Amino acid sequence: MIRQLVRSYVLLVAVAIALFTVPVAFTLTDQLRDDTKASVLREAGAMALLLGNDESAACEALEEVANAYEDEIQVTATAACAADLPRPTADEALTRALRSGEPSVDWGSDFIWGDHLVVTVPAHEGATAGGSDKGPVVGAVRIKYSTGEMTSRLWQIWGFRAVLAVIVLGVAAAIGVVVARRLTRPLRQLNDMASKFSDGDLTARSPVTGPQETQTLARTLNQGAERLDTLIGSQRIFVADASHQLRTPLTALRLSLDNIADGVDDEFVKEDVEQATAEVVRMSRLVNGLLVLARAEAKVTAAEPLALWDIVRERLAVWRPAADERGVTIALRGSADGRLLALTSPGHMEQVLDNVLSNALEVSPDGGTITVRVEPRGDEVVLSVDDEGPGMSDTDKSRAFDRFWRGKGLTGRAGSGLGLSVVKQLVTDDGGTVALGDAPGGGLSVRISLRASSRSGG
Repeated sequence: MIRQLVRSYVLLVAVAIALFTVPVAFTLTDQLRDDTKASVLREAGAMALLLGNDESAACEALEEVANAYEDEIQVTATAACAADLPRPTADEALTRALRSGEPSVDWGSDFIWGDHLVVTVPAHEGATAGGSDKGPVVGAVRIKYSTGEMTSRLWQIWGFRAVLAVIVLGVAAAIGVVVARRLTRPLRQLNDMASKFSDGDLTARSPVTGPQETQTLARTLNQGAERLDTLIGSQRIFVADASHQLRTPLTALRLSLDNIADGVDDEFVKEDVEQATAEVVRMSRLVNGLLVLARAEAKVTAAEPLALWDIVRERLAVWRPAADERGVTIALRGSADGRLLALTSPGHMEQVLDNVLSNALEVSPDGGTITVRVEPRGDEVVLSVDDEGPGMSDTDKSRAFDRFWRGKGLTGRAGSGLGLSVVKQLVTDDGGTVALGDAPGGGLSVRISLRASSRSGG
């Protein structure tokens, strides 16, 4: 927008300069041409007057005047008394001057002028200075005036205005940049506020500055951000209260069922109590999953550039003991550059990896391998987790991120159906994407793409 405003401003100034300067320059050029023509005609007329008065004193004066110009102009004349002056070349202009007594002016070119201005003036016998008494034509005077000085002045006229126009356009561009930046500052502030807000900083607000329209827009956005921050804050409070209120009675209920099971000898009663205990355990797991998902939806924080490789290596160190119990190998591949930074909220990737690795370990066969890979791809950082389990059909992949959906595999019997929903929510909050594909070994591949930080690679 700044560039467009500056271009428009400079174009407007350029049009104004052209409309004002070019006509003035043409007017000055015409004035220079007319003044030079009048001056040369005046000099030629004076010489013709001397030539027409066929007296020795007049002829001597004519020759002295002609010689006084030296190389500035060339004077030729037709008359016996002007024997020391060169004779003019016979042409149409000379013929017209001698026969009809008409003066002529030849600029040598239709475009402005040529190298010389040629003026031919008839000389009348006995002509006076007033020009009222004119006798027959006795000769003609021709002046060949060099236009070199006129051309130099012409370049001065146009060159000065061209340089002045360039300076004015440069000043206009500088002023245009200042004015454009000042005009667009409220929009840039609104954009900065929107960028921070999209990154999860709900405290971002825009200054109410600029024209009335941008002030109204800034107030509206600030009010909307304030209301959204309040709603999310209320949701966080609800999550905290629900976490305390739901876990406590479920724990107490499970303890009570365990006590009942220990105090009865009837096998049928024990079987019923064990079934009830299993349902309580399942309910506790479901409540925990719902609370985790609610926290993921409620806790919106700004993404930060974090070293993804270090996070992955730390979480794998936690999960390797559980994998070793079943002989499952967890292999880490890809770029080990600690400067590879991904934009993610603190704690998000730890929780994502825990959910994905838990599912991968649950479906992996004993002695299998889970491959975790971290790779930079353009402006993204891709984290993939491949297992050697039974995999998923295309239909199951399309529903895997639905809440409470449980597949038919090993995770379907014990899972709550919320693990991948939590993963998708956390990754989406960080501006990334998550997708399911087929692993090279036939299992499931979870691919998580995060935005790469501009500070990656040092």
